[in-house]
Amino acid sequence: MSRSQLNRGNSARNPQGDDVGCNILHIDMDAFFALVEVRENPSLAGKQVIVGYDGNRGVVLSATYEARKLGVHSAMPMSRALRLAPNAIVVEPDHEKYSEVSENVMAIFESITPLVQPLSVDEAFLDISGAQKLMGTPSQIGEVIRARVSDEQGITCSVGVASTMFVAKLATNFAKPDGLHVVPADKVIEFLHPLPIGALWGVGEKTAEQLSRLGLVNVSDIANTPVKTLARVVGQAAAEHLYELSWGRDPRVVTPNQAEKSIGAERTFEADIDDPEEILAQILDLSNKVAKRLRAANYFSRTITIKVRFADFTSVTRSKSLPSSTDLATDIYGTSKSLFEAMHLQRARIRLVGVRATGLVPTSESSVQLEFSNRDSGWREAEAAMDQVSLKFGNSAVKPARLIKPES
Repeated sequence: MSRSQLNRGNSARNPQGDDVGCNILHIDMDAFFALVEVRENPSLAGKQVIVGYDGNRGVVLSATYEARKLGVHSAMPMSRALRLAPNAIVVEPDHEKYSEVSENVMAIFESITPLVQPLSVDEAFLDISGAQKLMGTPSQIGEVIRARVSDEQGITCSVGVASTMFVAKLATNFAKPDGLHVVPADKVIEFLHPLPIGALWGVGEKTAEQLSRLGLVNVSDIANTPVKTLARVVGQAAAEHLYELSWGRDPRVVTPNQAEKSIGAERTFEADIDDPEEILAQILDLSNKVAKRLRAANYFSRTITIKVRFADFTSVTRSKSLPSSTDLATDIYGTSKSLFEAMHLQRARIRLVGVRATGLVPTSESSVQLEFSNRDSGWREAEAAMDQVSLKFGNSAVKPARLIKPES
């Protein structure tokens, strides 16, 4: 998908030029998971595509704009999404693929400036103060990034340009999809005050409802209400926070290279499971996914955690620290299995299981000795070979024998 094939329409709604002092970019991939799937399968272009697991308990992870026009959105139950868009094509997610594209996108950002703060796999803040001398104005840099993401990764992104992180993130909403929007430094109040109070960070539905009882509907209402009055509803700290944001004041700075705190995977079952052997098979599959993601991210883990959610929606977690850090599925599964068996659940009905690796250590700093005489050597070579096969032929090409279901 080349640049010429993409719709750049939204840039025209916000003419470039008045971006002096707007050193913060907020970049958000458009319908990230869905557009990666369209890139992989061009026959899906222009169609209603929903990424998620089809079933009674599935939820929407992403959807193309064709599906969004019908009311489909992320986190919506799949059953409701398919009632709204009965002709939609449901594609199961491939998180390894999305992680790879995310890493490539972040590498583009980091080639522009070292000041990159990822918020998620498809979203980041950039401080481009030091890049302007060589690359031009903030708007020009934003357009360069949009073009590179499109040409190099085959997906689109939207860019908000402003003087603070808070306003830049709001600006992105006006750029979507596939556009760029500038909020000039001297127009921040003009931009903010007409917006609904829900635009302020920290105002959810419940808080918005409480504030609306005082007649506070727009950001301008917050800006013109004494902090003491706001504090009676939301508390002193939140009142001060909202008041400052309502005047466009945000002291935060872009903080780059925040280390990952954990890597995990979990699965919600279409029907509750009470067979311990079936649950262990699911834990084995999740352990393999976590190990693969650890290796892809160049991390070892010191602690393994499992999560079990029961039919009544209560959840329990159990953790165990390892004698040495690892990125091997055999170690992760062995630990997860012992944690699960120690629960003695006796055929409890289980809705969800998850496996998470924490205490992450970069491979360059790990004390693990990768010697051929090491007992882990064979497992590491085997799992590395599985990674290569999956990369070439897909995630289902190779898996532990226990996970292969006999053909009916």
